[in-house]
Amino acid sequence: MHLCLCAFLLADLSSSVPIMRLLLKYLDKMRCFRKRSTIPFLVVLITFLLFMNLYMEDGYVLEEDKRQLREASMHPLNSERYVHTFKDITNFSGTINVTYRYLAGTPLPRKKYLTIGLSSVKRKRGNYLLETIKSIFDQSSYEELKEIVVVVHLADFDLAWCESLVQEISRKFGHHIIAGRLLVIHAPEEYYPSLDGLKRNYNDPEDRVRFRSKQNVDYAFLLNFCTNLSDFYMMLEDDVRCSRNFLTALKKVVTSREGSYWVTLEFSKLGYIGKLYHSRDLPRLAHFLLMFYQEMPCDWLLIHFRGLLAQKDVIRFKPSLFQHMGYYSSYKGAENKLKDDDFEEDSLDIPDNPPATLYTNINVFESYDAAKAYSSVDEYFWGKAPSTGDFYVIVFNKATKISKIKITTGTDDRQNDILHHGALEVGEKLVGTKKGRQCSSYITLGEFKNGNIEVHDVDHKISFDIECVRIVVTASQKEWLIIRSISLWTTQPPSQ
Repeated sequence: MHLCLCAFLLADLSSSVPIMRLLLKYLDKMRCFRKRSTIPFLVVLITFLLFMNLYMEDGYVLEEDKRQLREASMHPLNSERYVHTFKDITNFSGTINVTYRYLAGTPLPRKKYLTIGLSSVKRKRGNYLLETIKSIFDQSSYEELKEIVVVVHLADFDLAWCESLVQEISRKFGHHIIAGRLLVIHAPEEYYPSLDGLKRNYNDPEDRVRFRSKQNVDYAFLLNFCTNLSDFYMMLEDDVRCSRNFLTALKKVVTSREGSYWVTLEFSKLGYIGKLYHSRDLPRLAHFLLMFYQEMPCDWLLIHFRGLLAQKDVIRFKPSLFQHMGYYSSYKGAENKLKDDDFEEDSLDIPDNPPATLYTNINVFESYDAAKAYSSVDEYFWGKAPSTGDFYVIVFNKATKISKIKITTGTDDRQNDILHHGALEVGEKLVGTKKGRQCSSYITLGEFKNGNIEVHDVDHKISFDIECVRIVVTASQKEWLIIRSISLWTTQPPSQ
């Protein structure tokens, strides 16, 4: 009976591991001997288990898993079948078994809000790591510093270079190391997969393939280390300048996305600068980079990862919070003059846009739905010609004190698709209706002029905590309507 049970279990696995078929045949032949002795069976079983152990340890995942994921990446990213395949295969809850060297600092027991990860190697020309670290700390307030931890992975195999650089980091940022805000680590070369004989995808030269493949592993080991340090993780490069109070701006964006699904939020349009993740996704992302380390560059893999986890569209915020400042690339010291023209040095004026539900009775064109006007992402609401009395309403999840409201309509290439006649109102006293929650009492703040409106000191003009903001069409128009952006600033966090 034991023999039959083991044969059944092996048969269940045989679809993914061809060698099991041979073992099954052998076990079938052995059934006639089961009454004589169980020793041959035990020998085969032990041999099989040893083989499987060696087979599993020779790589990070089974080749069959790699094949399925490769197939998934070749299909449209919104394919539900392949999204589910990816989620099943990569349900990695544990970290990768790597013993890191702590070059400076140690993790604190208390989790922070944000981990900022940097990976750095020796460059042939220039080194911007110290400037990047300085910018992170200098552009953060004392209160913000309490909520971040910076992890630097010195990923070069030249240990003398690593030791020299960590001494310089310790001299310049010793107080941040002591405070637990800065950690410097190194993953030993022995943990890296083979970097020889790699696939030459895209006809890249061998040295470039080796560089980008190692870079994928560098980032995988960095992500793996940072898994339990904070709630969120920000990926930066080692040649970046930060905007002032970037953490406060970032937290505003995260708060505005509460209740919505996202995998990656982007705060720069360049490479893998300013990419934000939930820390709970880091083990899966680390395994993903290792699985495909030799297939393509890291920024391409990040796009596939986002799509396979069912975030079809890019969610990128303006203004950008991070700017590339390096002049020479870490690959062969080649010139790299890329700049993000959406970067702003001062990010304090980013709106708060508290979590809310959005409604409109204007006929929506295609996928330009109401939510797109309320986001910091570069997109907008687009509706067909509105009539008198049509509305667009924002219903907050919690009553909120608003200090400033700014709304713009139309775009540079569709300057006539503005709200020609409209009013801005704020409301209170929520009631339930067939179409959802609505305010029963409104006060008018002002009229739109040339398609725009901006109202300051709202909290001084309105005595109640606002529960709704409504745009009302006061005269029909033949032109369609684009609401490009709705920006709200609060005087305090939404009431709890």
